[in-house]
Amino acid sequence: MTIWRPDAASIRRPAYLSLADQIARAIHDGRLNDGTRLPTHRGMADDLGLSVQTVSRAYEELIRRGLVAGEIGRGTFVQTRKPEPDPPYLPERLGEVIDLSILKPVCEAMHLDRLKEALTWLGGNLPSGAALSFRPNNVFPRHRVAAVEWLRQCGLDISPLNVSVTNGATAGMTVALMAAAPPGSTVATEAIGHHTLVPLATYLGFHLEGLPVDGDGLLPDALDAACRRADIRAVFLQPTVINPTATLMSATRRSALVEVARRHDIAIIENDVLGPLIADRPQPVAALAPERTLYVTSFTKITVPGLRIGYLVAPDRYVAAVANRHLVSNWMATPMVAEIATKWVQDGTAMQLVEWQRKAIRRRQTIAAEVLAGIDFRSQPESLHIWLPLPGGRPEDGFVSQARLQGVAIAPGVSFRTSEAPWMPAVRISLGSTSEEELRTGLGVVAKLLVSSPEHLLLAI
Repeated sequence: MTIWRPDAASIRRPAYLSLADQIARAIHDGRLNDGTRLPTHRGMADDLGLSVQTVSRAYEELIRRGLVAGEIGRGTFVQTRKPEPDPPYLPERLGEVIDLSILKPVCEAMHLDRLKEALTWLGGNLPSGAALSFRPNNVFPRHRVAAVEWLRQCGLDISPLNVSVTNGATAGMTVALMAAAPPGSTVATEAIGHHTLVPLATYLGFHLEGLPVDGDGLLPDALDAACRRADIRAVFLQPTVINPTATLMSATRRSALVEVARRHDIAIIENDVLGPLIADRPQPVAALAPERTLYVTSFTKITVPGLRIGYLVAPDRYVAAVANRHLVSNWMATPMVAEIATKWVQDGTAMQLVEWQRKAIRRRQTIAAEVLAGIDFRSQPESLHIWLPLPGGRPEDGFVSQARLQGVAIAPGVSFRTSEAPWMPAVRISLGSTSEEELRTGLGVVAKLLVSSPEHLLLAI
């Protein structure tokens, strides 16, 4: 069996990154399988006419990307199979648990009634194209026009030609990453970020580099330094409260990050799924850098969870790539759901539900402030969650387990970790996933656990 070897003629400066990228692409394409032993540093250097130091740096880069593993005395081996990460939330609600682990909007009977009414309307007004067409360009032109109307509410003024209708934010961010970050490249993001980014990086074959943050979000100097030392192709940001720490990034910080992105000519992927829910917010990053920002928003967390539809805005240079990757990964958004979203945008229902949600979440935030009085946590008035650092470096796993034994599910902070940098234990607590009464009870359990002496659990067998 012929073993794949790098092409010496294709190596460019810096040589170690070029070599690492070749090997990464070979791993992603299946030319180097899991468990394959790479040549020794000396053997690879001799084959390619490089220095041993250059090969060593390339292997170190691959180890940093999680693509290979070095074993003392045995060599360097391709390592592509990693355990699937656990989600931060309970996959299903079991027993009498108060579930504060999953990020949801507040929902009442009114939301179900609105959706039932919309489905009844759809039954009498379904266009033939929504039911019978396979061609996205035949189905979605008028939905893109409605999207432009909604995106103005989000702070953007764009052309319908730059909009893709997606099955929610997850589909949108996946397509954006596929368009902006080819396999083997690196995407920068906040060190505490979106919980799906780490597995997405594995599945899509790019390297994820979590960068330091402060109380205002991602540090521009850290992004600049990362762009200087690695092949950063894009930066993924969640600047408007949806990030785990509930940070609302300032206009000044947004402008500084845009300046870094322009200096290094990298794409920006902005996840803004809360859109107009956040009342006093700066302009989206996409409004500051429309030429390089792929902007993702959706209705799922601000209207009704079942309205799984969203919009991906792409600059002209990415429009074709976005269209192609959307076709191969989703083909198109679900037309009948798009019909409801368009109706709700045009008749005002969507904004009415957003305004209702804003008031409901503000009440939940008031409850959190009352129950957790004197306890340090991070939040924003319209945030669907709070971020609670654990005092004294208290272990997350034990705290989450203690809460779960007392009937309350919360999300461990480590689920949102994208960096191996030193970690400050914390938990995310969702406020919209249950009734106000249960929320108050669940937060009370958390508050009591915080002031109690932490002990190991004693389990009777």
